[in-house]
Amino acid sequence: MPANTIQTYTTHYIDGAFAESHGSQVMDIIRPTDAQVIARVTLGDEEDTRRAIAAAKRAFETYGRSKPEERAKLLRRLHEATSARIDDLTDAMVEEYGGVVRFARPIVESAILAFSAAEKALREMEWTRRWDKTTATLEPVGVAGLITAWNANVLFMCLKFASAVAAGCTVVIKPSEMSSLQARVLVEAWHEAGLPKGILNVVAGLGNSVGAELVRNPDVNKISFTGSVGVGQSIMRDGAATMKRVTLELGGKSPTIVLDDANLAEAIPAALGMAFLNSGQACAAGTRLLVPSKQLEAVKRAIQDAMRAFPVGDPADPMTAVGPMVSQKQYDRVQSYIRKGIEGGAELLVGGEGHPKGLEAGYYMKPTVFVNVSNDMTIAREEIFGPVLSVIAYDSDEDAIRIANDSNYGLHAAVLGTEVARARRIASQLRAGRVVINGMTDDPQAPWGGFKFSGLGREYGRYGIEAFLEPRAILEVA
Repeated sequence: MPANTIQTYTTHYIDGAFAESHGSQVMDIIRPTDAQVIARVTLGDEEDTRRAIAAAKRAFETYGRSKPEERAKLLRRLHEATSARIDDLTDAMVEEYGGVVRFARPIVESAILAFSAAEKALREMEWTRRWDKTTATLEPVGVAGLITAWNANVLFMCLKFASAVAAGCTVVIKPSEMSSLQARVLVEAWHEAGLPKGILNVVAGLGNSVGAELVRNPDVNKISFTGSVGVGQSIMRDGAATMKRVTLELGGKSPTIVLDDANLAEAIPAALGMAFLNSGQACAAGTRLLVPSKQLEAVKRAIQDAMRAFPVGDPADPMTAVGPMVSQKQYDRVQSYIRKGIEGGAELLVGGEGHPKGLEAGYYMKPTVFVNVSNDMTIAREEIFGPVLSVIAYDSDEDAIRIANDSNYGLHAAVLGTEVARARRIASQLRAGRVVINGMTDDPQAPWGGFKFSGLGREYGRYGIEAFLEPRAILEVA
């Protein structure tokens, strides 16, 4: 985008068309690399949301009775249409959010894969079961409100929409208002896919207006939300009045356990990669690094050596590992946690407060590692959502498992070690929704979601589709 160009968006996507906003509040989209305005978006309000819900409800009367084969065809069209905009989606993520391109491109590819993965799962699912005089079927829950977060908005929108389409639900999406440009590219792509009217509706707006209307409106049967614990709790509380079904993915404080047989030259760079994933702005980021007490000094040296592979800079540069925080608010939040770490008695090994030299214009910060952290310190308990790593020493495998599980969160975890059987044994005792062994990896059919305060329910593959379904049984007497 030319430096002086400011895009303007005043429409939402309702009932198969771009419709002018009833809401009048305008929000600036700020580029995090230099704090400049790059777009202005007119935010939707309750009336826009009600119009979108009404369109989704009308469409569900037909789409809710569609066959799996019909839905599979729609998923294939959505996959093709989204694939055609892969470069635009990557560029939007880098420009609007400051996501480093080495992360943004794979995230966009994973987002596109969500449609083909949902199609595969849909074809393999058993939609009807019969025994004796009983027939059990899986039925779409109805109209679904999909509320997404700013840190990987493209992925969240595609993942939730793909699962809902596969299940036979119609949707109203409230993307993060901070991700309006990414959402716009997606909606344009999906419009080109030629979906039946009303299946897809997208309203850009704030949580206290658009999000709140989705949660309280009786015509919305399901909420799928990715975001903070506090908002997730309010969705559960407010949605109870209309018996909303909910899926909540609420973040984490993920542990990475380095075993005493690990090759530190390989394990530490892998651990730092998980800690600084998406510039630390990732719910799965491994922000607690558990290492053997007897190897702490060697781990310190390995971290200092490995930090050279994690340069901060322009997110569009493929060599950059850590980009800016998404906003001034997020930058200030992460800086406050660095101060808390210092005040709490942790030892600052690398990084610290302030901007990296030469990167004062945007929301850049120094990747920071604390050592001699105890698991009861604030920086080890609370989700920081920035490139801040806490190194915690342990004395035995059992001690490592205890520390890893001593958290309100349970979304993701990792075990790094040479003896795979041992790593598997430890992984099986971790209270986390997904555990990886010897590096970050993904499987689009594997369930994704958390234990404890990391949320409720699961996404991806058949698990994600089932979250939008209700079982129904028909029993015959004669």
